[in-house]
Amino acid sequence: MPNPHASPDQDDSPTPAERDSRARIRRRGLLAFAVAAPTLTVAVRLGMGADAAPLPTGLPSLPGLADFVDLGDLLTTMALPTSRLLVLEVTPENRVVLQLPRAEVGQGISTAIAMLVAEELDARLSDVDTPLADARPALLFNQMTGGSNSVRSLYEPVRAMAAQARARLVTAAAQLWKVRADTLITRDTKVIAPDGRTATYGSLSASAAKIAAPAVPDKPKPATKHKVIGRPTTRLDARDLVTGKAKYALDLAVPGALPAVVRRPPTIGGTVVSVDDSAARAMPGVVAVAAIPTGVAVVASTFGEAIAAKDALKVTWGKGPVDQLSDEDIRRNLRAATLPLGPLSSLTPHIDAEFDFAFVPHAPMETNSAVADVRPDRAEIWAGLKTPIIAQETIAKEVGLPVDKVTVHVTRGGGSFGRRLFFDGALEAAQVSKKVGRPVKLMWTRVDDIRHGRARAATHHKIRVTHLAGQVLSYEHRVASVETDFRTGAGEALSAAFANLLPPAFPQAVFALTEKVPYNFGLVTELLNEVPLRMNTASWRSVYSATVRASEEIMVDEVARRLGQDPLAFRRAVLKSARGKAVLDWVAKNGKWGRSLPAGHAQGVAYHEEYQSCTACLVELDATDRKNPRVTRAVIAADVGRPINPRGVEAQLLGGLTDGISTILTAGVHIQKGLPLEGTFSQFHYARQRNIPSQVDIHVMPANGEPGGAGELGVPAAAAAVANAYARATGTSPRSFPINFPVDFEPLPR
Repeated sequence: MPNPHASPDQDDSPTPAERDSRARIRRRGLLAFAVAAPTLTVAVRLGMGADAAPLPTGLPSLPGLADFVDLGDLLTTMALPTSRLLVLEVTPENRVVLQLPRAEVGQGISTAIAMLVAEELDARLSDVDTPLADARPALLFNQMTGGSNSVRSLYEPVRAMAAQARARLVTAAAQLWKVRADTLITRDTKVIAPDGRTATYGSLSASAAKIAAPAVPDKPKPATKHKVIGRPTTRLDARDLVTGKAKYALDLAVPGALPAVVRRPPTIGGTVVSVDDSAARAMPGVVAVAAIPTGVAVVASTFGEAIAAKDALKVTWGKGPVDQLSDEDIRRNLRAATLPLGPLSSLTPHIDAEFDFAFVPHAPMETNSAVADVRPDRAEIWAGLKTPIIAQETIAKEVGLPVDKVTVHVTRGGGSFGRRLFFDGALEAAQVSKKVGRPVKLMWTRVDDIRHGRARAATHHKIRVTHLAGQVLSYEHRVASVETDFRTGAGEALSAAFANLLPPAFPQAVFALTEKVPYNFGLVTELLNEVPLRMNTASWRSVYSATVRASEEIMVDEVARRLGQDPLAFRRAVLKSARGKAVLDWVAKNGKWGRSLPAGHAQGVAYHEEYQSCTACLVELDATDRKNPRVTRAVIAADVGRPINPRGVEAQLLGGLTDGISTILTAGVHIQKGLPLEGTFSQFHYARQRNIPSQVDIHVMPANGEPGGAGELGVPAAAAAVANAYARATGTSPRSFPINFPVDFEPLPR
């Protein structure tokens, strides 16, 4: 049906893709949310006058690989065969315990999975425990945390397992009371008979374990019956986190474990040639000094004593692989590696732009730390790990033990953003423990973590958009990146071996499975070329999308301006997805897009879709002081399919906003002669609380379909919205990020 509010120049009829999407939504009974505001309302707010150029309809673009199957789909499929090995236990004490085969690093997965269990078991959420499972090689691909995949991959298996447990508990109660099973109900972690008798799940657990064929259906509930799933819920561990009760690796009281730190080389990847440790060994509290492949470790009675002795070591260092490289060298390498644009695209009117993004360390609040106890016949490791299976296999090989003699305990991690896909600290702790013959608590200092830890790779982007008669004809994006390290594969030996043997293939696969242009921009090509510089890199939140999609969204604003269009109206006109238009409409309405702001202030907007989810972000930015621009307001809407815990999704989006503000405005590291200059949070300028807007409105769209990914979703849209707001507020076109990136400090000694 035509839109009665559409302007004469606006074709508001849905595209075939939009019709399909709306049909799916209609079948789910949720058509009401598909368009959050009438088009006329949005157009007026966009400030479109009578002299505005007609909105383009967008030349249809062919779907990319990620439109059919994305990285999350692949990881879910790979995890499926071992889902039957997940462990759910109902204890005699009436506790429901699911051994969670994922890492809890602050994203709230423990609460979300507990909600799935509570929903299908009709258990009190407070009765559900989700301890982190030790490394279990039998799980294969099913114990990696990454790719915004944890809820997506566990949603069906956990619900099915809990539903089967509930059916058996009900059958056990029916046999106990000699009544029909279908007359019983479940509530609050117990079975209830029609006459009022009750039995806790714990009292029925032993009997239920013997039942092969339950007498009631054992399928998960339909969504219409959900009472826990979809309810905004405070994290189950919130009180423990704020009171200090929550335990991280270095909080554990492992008998005999002593503090250990490592003296690291003055350049990335440097090696130990010789050590004079005489002064260090004579210092108070020092127990042992040991050279390991990454440096020289000192074990002492306290961390203070260990750090002081570390600084007293006299080490002769061998060269690293990038000793002579600085920022300009790396940037020159990236520009040279950028693949060429199509030769014919220069023959039509076109818009060109190039963008540079600096290295950004992960720098989680908990530095890279671990506890290790390596004995001649066995080893035990404690660390926050996202790939515990490959960690276990690697450590076993390093210390010369069979894999089944190495126990790897996954502890709570104090942040990750991709950092804990690698287990550098756990491996070092095992090496040190073996050398000194005792348990150790190894801690990376903050300087270690920023200078020698891992980072998002520096990238260069070249983009060309061709257009004619107000329509975009083609979109070309060439990405050159310092090599991103994927050597942990998908968390187990087979994919890790593939990533090590064919290093170029793995990043190309990840790029193809994550990157797509969500607009009808005619002929679209996106190509990646990685430069094999052996820097300490790893997947960083949103992996490639954090820079690829951010630069694309900046370019969309510039194309809209060239075509005489409002940035938000232009996006809406060429966006393929009805869900995407809905989130854009929500932020336009609730963010009051186009409202009058003082000089030096501006709004910016951006959109992103990935992992079957989509989001729009609108920010307002004050750039009256260009050296200290500040985001003053943010409005975010996200459609994540079926949100398990909307409050958790809101937290993820707020974190994505923080990352976007940081990486666009201030956060990055300078490389000088093979080492980052920055070494502390006083030098690496990540956003503080004062840099976050006091007014943040986040809206999670009503549930539809299956869960999508949310962990990485918010970063690209937030980053681009901030960049676009800055450009509009200052009348400039930033091309290098972060924007404010001076060396305004005295670098620490190497």
